Amino acid sequence: MKSLEENIGYTFKNKELLKRALTHTSYAYEKGVQSNEKLEFLGDSILEFISSIYIYQNYPTLKEGEMTKVRATVVCEDSLYKIATRLKFNEFLYLGNSEIKGKEQIRKAILADSVEAVIAAMYLDSNLEEAQRFIIDNLKNEIEVATKHVGQKDYKTVLQEKLQAHGTTSIKYEIIDEKGPDHAKIFVSQVEWNGKKLAIGEGKSKKIAEMEAARKAINIIKWEEANMEKIYSIPIKLEKTGESEKNIFFPVSVNQWVFYTYNCVFVFLTNSVYVGFRKF
Repeated sequence: MKSLEENIGYTFKNKELLKRALTHTSYAYEKGVQSNEKLEFLGDSILEFISSIYIYQNYPTLKEGEMTKVRATVVCEDSLYKIATRLKFNEFLYLGNSEIKGKEQIRKAILADSVEAVIAAMYLDSNLEEAQRFIIDNLKNEIEVATKHVGQKDYKTVLQEKLQAHGTTSIKYEIIDEKGPDHAKIFVSQVEWNGKKLAIGEGKSKKIAEMEAARKAINIIKWEEANMEKIYSIPIKLEKTGESEKNIFFPVSVNQWVFYTYNCVFVFLTNSVYVGFRKF
């Protein structure tokens, strides 16, 4: 339990309270002990209360409906699951055989519920301030992202919709680098579309970095869409084909770089440079 206390940044005076917060109903039923259900109930209320105060105090320009949307975006199973995973709650949960046998990993809902239970346990073992510290430390970046996109689709959703308009698509986000000290880490995310690299973004959290990568990818696509009429089907004379000189209509697609210089168009493709001349 000591390593878990180090992960959450709090040392319990009552260790049994922490153990109960990590005790799933399946284990409690088998062993005849108390589960974390009541703590989960209390933790849920504390989580909503603290996050509401934080949003109200730090984002005064948001309307009531917008604050509600931000809270709903952040106080959810996905966010709590990420916290549990990052702090390695899975290594300390007490689960019954029904939740262990034949299962490769712990259910997302169980991990998310355990975070709420631990929040309640921290409150009961100390005070509201300790619970508040834990909540804000783990959710402030998520809240920041949510406030920037409240009332509109986030960049990842917009990018997905844009690319899916061209048919079946596979979009992948990958953290390719982490920079800076642990207390001020910067994450670098890369977004790929059908195996092709689109853009790279940076941020104080993995989610922010992914959002930034998606935003840059959207801007690239918008630029290409705006300029497609200018560069699509331009008569091009290929100089490296070895064929007789002739003009053809050459389409320029995503991930090809096009540069203009007066009446000359340079199209950079795979390890080759083709030079064509615009006809006037």
